[in-house]
Amino acid sequence: MSNLRFHAIKNINQHVDVNPDLGNKVSDYYGQNVFTEDAMRQHLPGDVFKSVKNAINSGSKLDRGIADAVSNGMKAWAMSKGVTHYTHWFQPLTGTTAEKHDAFFKPTSTGKGIEAFDGDALIQQEPDASSFPNGGIRSTFEARGYTAWDPSSPAFIMEVNNGKTLCIPTIFVSYSGEALDYKAPLLKSLHLLETAALPVVNYFDKACTKVHATLGWEQEYFLIDEELFLARPDLMMTGRTVFGHAPAKGQQLEDHYFGTIPERAFGYMMDFEKECFKLGIPLKTRHNEVAPAQFEVAPVFEEVNIAVDHNQLLMDIMERVARRHRLKVLLHEKPFAGVNGSGKHNNWSMGTDTGSNLLSPGKTPKTNLQFLTFFVNTIKAVHDHADLVRASIASASNDHRLGANEAPPAIISVFAGTYLSEVLKEIETRVSDKNKPNDADKVLLKMDIHNKIPDLLMDNTDRNRTSPFAFTGNKFEFRAVGSSANCSNAMTVLNTIVANQLMQFHKDVEAIAEKGERKDGAILTVLRKYISASKNILFEGDNYSDEWKKEAKKRGLNNITTTPLALDGYVNKSSMKLFVENGIFNETELHARHEIMLEDYFKKVQIEARVMEDLALNQILPTAFEYQSKLIANAAGLKDLGLSKFAGTQTELIKEISERITKIKTDCAKMNDERKKANALTDMKKRAVAYCDKVKPYFDTIRYEVDKLEEIVDDQLWPLPKYREMLFVR
Repeated sequence: MSNLRFHAIKNINQHVDVNPDLGNKVSDYYGQNVFTEDAMRQHLPGDVFKSVKNAINSGSKLDRGIADAVSNGMKAWAMSKGVTHYTHWFQPLTGTTAEKHDAFFKPTSTGKGIEAFDGDALIQQEPDASSFPNGGIRSTFEARGYTAWDPSSPAFIMEVNNGKTLCIPTIFVSYSGEALDYKAPLLKSLHLLETAALPVVNYFDKACTKVHATLGWEQEYFLIDEELFLARPDLMMTGRTVFGHAPAKGQQLEDHYFGTIPERAFGYMMDFEKECFKLGIPLKTRHNEVAPAQFEVAPVFEEVNIAVDHNQLLMDIMERVARRHRLKVLLHEKPFAGVNGSGKHNNWSMGTDTGSNLLSPGKTPKTNLQFLTFFVNTIKAVHDHADLVRASIASASNDHRLGANEAPPAIISVFAGTYLSEVLKEIETRVSDKNKPNDADKVLLKMDIHNKIPDLLMDNTDRNRTSPFAFTGNKFEFRAVGSSANCSNAMTVLNTIVANQLMQFHKDVEAIAEKGERKDGAILTVLRKYISASKNILFEGDNYSDEWKKEAKKRGLNNITTTPLALDGYVNKSSMKLFVENGIFNETELHARHEIMLEDYFKKVQIEARVMEDLALNQILPTAFEYQSKLIANAAGLKDLGLSKFAGTQTELIKEISERITKIKTDCAKMNDERKKANALTDMKKRAVAYCDKVKPYFDTIRYEVDKLEEIVDDQLWPLPKYREMLFVR
């Protein structure tokens, strides 16, 4: 194995950089592989085009009667670009995307053939539902499931080598109708949010007829040489290094962040960006991140459903393009210990069809009050459902990241910024008789709010990188989402809790208004009550500090540090009521998803334990034995020469190696025993907790001993590529 390590390092210097052909301007090819509005207008009959546009804009069901016309137009467009196959592209609960390709070609009775694609094939297909995670909804003998076309997300062409496939975004449901994917509940939550937000927006803007949620994700990732990756079985199997001593230089000099992008990484970025642009993914930003070999890419914000699809596509494209450059992209939240992990910051807001960003402070008291309404209701929603928000970002891989190296902690809090915090305090402290606004309130409404919220709030409000949910000028940044996660989980939860809160807000305002109070006064009265009820979740300081943990406990904020316990947030009484009453999930779907996420957790920890034991026993210990034998031979040689007094260092090393070998072997055996006990548990929650509490603690003890051996064993013998090589050899 040590030969493989040095062979990889040698080959890196012989790599020939890939220089992608970028063409002229991005605008020349942007969206060329997307069935855009222009493409639809060109390939669909006029009345069909209008029906499809109406379905997309209104969210109404598409008339199946026009499905054949749409499929024919889509096929004509795709075939004009060399497409031979089509697939329903969906997002099962595996965390990746799925596709089954079917050819347009269809043989005829004359021995020839034609290209066919009818409306039924466009609208619906039947993948095997029992072969995907389903939480017991589908048994092996109950295989039927359905994918159904989502017309709100445009079809696109995926190019892989010389093959081109028409991809049709779809939802995925079981034969009995339960959602088995991320997209179906996301679409429901988006519809709920629009329905809930519109009556509230109409308090301020009567012309508004549609509200949509927007998302701008920031994707962090690591990039290492492919041969070094292949020489690390732990990276191959788990996405992270289970062993590895910290290099002398890590990120302590802070010289990588925003530094000059390495040439090889730059060529890779340009290449995958071109593929993304062809698919209409509006990438805008690229830069070095804080940790060595870590980078970030971010797009312009889009409607949430489209943004989620684009992020899933991006991750797939990044992995495929990396192979062309003999690189490996790592999307795991914590591939390397001791340096920053990777997140996927979700910048979320709401917009209207009249051009207003509902989380952007305006220039008049009226629009200030509109902003404060949606700002305060979002904070109240996060406060009331903090455990559910925590559950939405829980995973085995994110547990390694939360609370360390600039990742937010597991305590859910909201950062509002100094200026807005002062505004909220002032509104709360203006206590009026019987909750009715007095003259002072009217002054606050007409003048103070306007004056206290600067037009350029982004320049006057500091950022808090330790906060899991931070307001950043005209949006909330949900920083705790993991880099490998599907954004849908977090966005479905956020859409739902905010929608539910807005519906309650509307009821509360109307109840006061029915008593004769003016709407502005009623709104301010309700906001005051909400600010008071949710202020405990506001925190402006260092979320990493031990003081905050103590303070959060005093405030009644939970600190749920492990995934098996955090996932209970999906199935507690409050969450069950929230999802079921709002039609996002039924009870069966919630329990199934809880089961799926618990199973995913224990399987990932199980794989890590197996990989760790395999590496320790089959590579690390044999290497330690070999080096120890050399030391023993050296000490014996000195003794034969009558120089025993000079063998003290060798003897100490022989003893230390023996002690560490014994500890590693013993802990591996104990970890294996705990795995067997956990595997014997039939209850999924108990099994996940057992892996978390009984198996996982051995990761740290075994790693400590292995990393100490790495420090003292002959470098020429060490089998695994070291951190200094993976992070710095390019």
